[in-house]
Amino acid sequence: MTNFIPIFPLNTVVFPTQTLKLHIFEERYKQLIHYCVEEKKPFGMPVVFTKGIGEYGTLLEVKSIEYTHADGSMDIEVVGMQVFQLLTVVAEIPGKLYSGAIVNYPDNIMQGKPLLHTKVIDLVHKLYKQLNVELPIALQNTSSYDLAAVVGLDTMQRYRIVSLFEEDHRLQYLRLHISEFLKHEESSLASLLSNINYN
Repeated sequence: MTNFIPIFPLNTVVFPTQTLKLHIFEERYKQLIHYCVEEKKPFGMPVVFTKGIGEYGTLLEVKSIEYTHADGSMDIEVVGMQVFQLLTVVAEIPGKLYSGAIVNYPDNIMQGKPLLHTKVIDLVHKLYKQLNVELPIALQNTSSYDLAAVVGLDTMQRYRIVSLFEEDHRLQYLRLHISEFLKHEESSLASLLSNINYN
């Protein structure tokens, strides 16, 4: 399916089902959020890199506007819906300050091998035990996206996850990533904490 969506490019990656809090202060994005809330429409968040916008991003739904400040800026909460592939950026939309894009939604296989999933969960437990940190989520009934949100991936690694469209491929990527980090000393592992999402 191909369609047109408003976009909010940002140097971050949101996984499907993940929630994120944002502070909206630019006029174009305040307008975008008001449009999405009033029309009950989602918006896209393609990932921004130093060389431009990435090919993939996540469709987001505005869960709530938590607070509107005196200057009109807003604190909002969004949730990831699905990954899209960006086909064409529409820089100017008549009567709008924000941009849009024509996107499609690649088929995404969400069912993976139970044994591989169990192996990744075991590695996550081992990682947190070595870090001596409490897990931020329960790992039962989790997807690769849920697990990816709590293992300290940087932006490029998170982008790699959203560019994989089979659950087993994502789980295998996480298995290799965690296994590699577990080879390091605990002092090195502590650097992961700054990338772990506790939302």
